[in-house]
Parts: sequence; structure tokens; C-alpha cells
Amino acid sequence: MSITIEPEPAQPSPAVLDSPTGSQSIIQGESPGHTEVTQDPDDSPPLHAVNIAPRWNESKTMIWRLTATFLSSFVMGANDATYGAIIPYLELYYHQTYTIISLVFLSPFVGYAISAILNHAIHERFGRRGIAIIGPACHLLTFIIISIHPPFPVLVITYIFVGFGSGLQNAAWNVWIGNMANSNEVLGFFHGFFGVGATISPLIATSLITKANWEWYKFYYLMIGAATIELGYSTTAFWTESGSKYRTENPSTRTRGAGGTFSQTRLSLTYRVTWISAIFLFLYGGIEVSIGGWVVLFMTNIRHGSAFASGMTETGFWLGITVGRFVLGFVSPRVGQKLSIALYLVLAMVLELVFWLVPEFFVSAVAVSLVGFFLGTIFPGVVVVATRLLPKDLHVAAIGFAAALSMGGGAVFPFFIGAISQAKGVSILQPILLAMLAVALGIWGTILGAQRPEESHQP
Repeated sequence: MSITIEPEPAQPSPAVLDSPTGSQSIIQGESPGHTEVTQDPDDSPPLHAVNIAPRWNESKTMIWRLTATFLSSFVMGANDATYGAIIPYLELYYHQTYTIISLVFLSPFVGYAISAILNHAIHERFGRRGIAIIGPACHLLTFIIISIHPPFPVLVITYIFVGFGSGLQNAAWNVWIGNMANSNEVLGFFHGFFGVGATISPLIATSLITKANWEWYKFYYLMIGAATIELGYSTTAFWTESGSKYRTENPSTRTRGAGGTFSQTRLSLTYRVTWISAIFLFLYGGIEVSIGGWVVLFMTNIRHGSAFASGMTETGFWLGITVGRFVLGFVSPRVGQKLSIALYLVLAMVLELVFWLVPEFFVSAVAVSLVGFFLGTIFPGVVVVATRLLPKDLHVAAIGFAAALSMGGGAVFPFFIGAISQAKGVSILQPILLAMLAVALGIWGTILGAQRPEESHQP
């Protein structure tokens, strides 16, 4: 008796298609051993495609674009941290109270709100190229106007433009990087460069104003140079990222967004994770900018430090944030992203208590730096959690909304702290910050049990 063994047909490997973002799609056939490589007539990926996350170093173009986002983050950080360094000099120059001067914190919120509404529409119409041009252009326009030290009402209105530009870029680049491989680490670097800018700008501004006798507005000559470089670098890096390319990469935005330009934003707001992330980041942004914005005045008036030493305290805070973002971005994935954020908040609360209750300049300076260290990686951590719990086609709208609220918190809370300080004194800063940290911890506790099935949510 003979036995004949027929060889099985070869199993072809799944086809891997390069996507416009540098990511890849594997097209699996419906039956075993069958692999089909097809694309719709509009060149959008088939529904059964499996996306492979792009890597930051997979090509020179990706590295070029990533460094462009780092530069934008640096400029955003430099702008945000400058407020704290120049507030005492704005008060003297314009002869206004704390409450009136605090409007420079509040007015960017208008720009952030507008960016949250228009972010998805700009992506659809102009692609990432639009973000790379409009954001830096808003920075440049704002810095040019500030450098000519206009009347105070014009100054306040001008800050709306910087809020709009930063809001667009913050949301767009967080989403773009958040969908990469190793997003924790790469987002840590993106936000780390925000911290680098925030560390350097008050140091330079304080030194030039106190040591070189510059007027406060002359610091913005340097910011004009930085924004000019940002505009040229970002535009060339993302020039090929057009609106049509973005629509091809995200075909579901056309089917799910058939209700109109703003339907993606409305749809994203039906997800519980969007609201939790947004409210949490609203508080987080308020905490971060309130410390950076008012710590110089607190250290001068309450801890009786010199103008230069108090300015260096703000530098220490932003340096702590910077180091935390570079270092803790590698720690958080090992602890667990959700749990690590809760632990960082608890540690920040303990250090905030030390900052408040120990009336020594040196102790306060060290404590506020460590508060910055543990707060630093929270924002990128929230972005990573949100992108994992939400459908990909809603990332821009949802993260755009949450990031705008974060920046809004960074505008609203410093304003109200300034108004309260006018009546009660700047010592009120510490108990307010401690209460905000406690509320933020409570809000984050509601997301600890959230699972990935948010993906299957049917609005």
C-alpha cells in the first residue's frame, strides 16, 4: 500500500501597504491562505486593514517633522512661561492692578476655544500643513505686536492670537505623536521641549530685565526670531501634508462626519473619556500655569526673596517639569499609565504642602521644583490614555477639545488667582493649588476603571 502526501498550498504572507503617514496596513483575506490587496477607488484603506503605528525614526522625513513639532513646543513653552517673569514689570509699566494685569492670562482662552472648534475643519481643509503654517504665523504676529508695547487693551487682545496658534498646534501634534509607536516616550520628549522653552525664557527674561536693564518688551525681539525660525521650519517639514492627504488617511471622518464641519467634535463629546480628560486637563493646565505665573510674586512678597532669586524659582519649577517629562516618560509605562498619574498627583500634593507650610525660601524653591518634576509627565500621559480609549478618527477632535480646555484652565485660573490676590494677598496661592490638585485626583479616579471597549461606543 502506498501513501501519497500532497503538499498544502503555500500560505502567502499578508500584504503590507504603506500608508501616507508612514504607517502600514496589513490586508487579511476572508478565508485562510487568501490575501487580497485592494483599495477603494478613492484610495482610502479598506475597512479590514490593520494599521501599524509609524515609528519616529523610520525615515528622515519623519525625524524632520518630529523635530519641527519639538521646536513648536519649545516656542509655546517659552511664551507661556514668560508671563510669570514679566508680570511685575507689566504692573509697573501700565500702572494697573493684579486683576487687570491678569487679563493677559485670560485672553488666550478665547483663542484656545476657537482653535478647539476649528481644529478638525482646518485638518480636513488644509491638512497638517495648515496647522504648521497657521500656528507659527499666529505666534509671529503676536510677538511683533507685543514688541512695540501697545496700549494695554491692544496687548490683551493680541494674546488671543497666540492662544489660537498654540491651541491648534498643541492638539494636532499631540494626536500625531500619540498615534506613533512608543508614544509615551516620544510625547515625553515633545512636552519636554515645552519645558525647555519654559525653563529658558524666564531665566533669559529675568536676567535681561534685572541685570542688563532691558525693558520687558525687548525680550520679545528674541521671541520674534524664534517664531520666524518656527514658521519656516514647520512649513517646509509638513508642506506635503495637504488636506487631501489627511482625508485619505482618515476616510471615516467623511462617513462619520457627514453631519457637517463640526460633527466630529460633537461626536467626540458623546464619549465619557473625552469629558473626563478635558475637565482633568482644565484643572491641570490651571495648576501648572498658576504656579509658573504667580510663584515669582509669591517668593518676592511672602518669602522675601530678591527679584533675581525669585525669578530663578520660576526657572526651577519649569526645569522640574522638563526633567520630569524626559525621565518619567520612561517610567510611567512600566508602572501603568493610569496608576502612575494618580501617584504623581499624590506626590505633588505632599510637596505642595511643604511649599505652603515651611516658610523658608530655599525649602520653598526646592519644593516647587519637585512639584514641577511630578506634574511634568501628566499631560502627555493623559493624551496617551485618551488615544487608547477613543476611536482613531475622533482623536483630533477629542484631543483638540481637551487640549483647548487645558490651555483654557491655564488662562482662567491664573486670572482668578490674580483677582483673589488683589483682595486677599498672594499667600492665597498655596491653599488654592492644593485644593485644585485634590479635585484633579478625584476626577482622575473616575477613569482608572475605563476599558478599551470605548472603541465600540455607539453614539
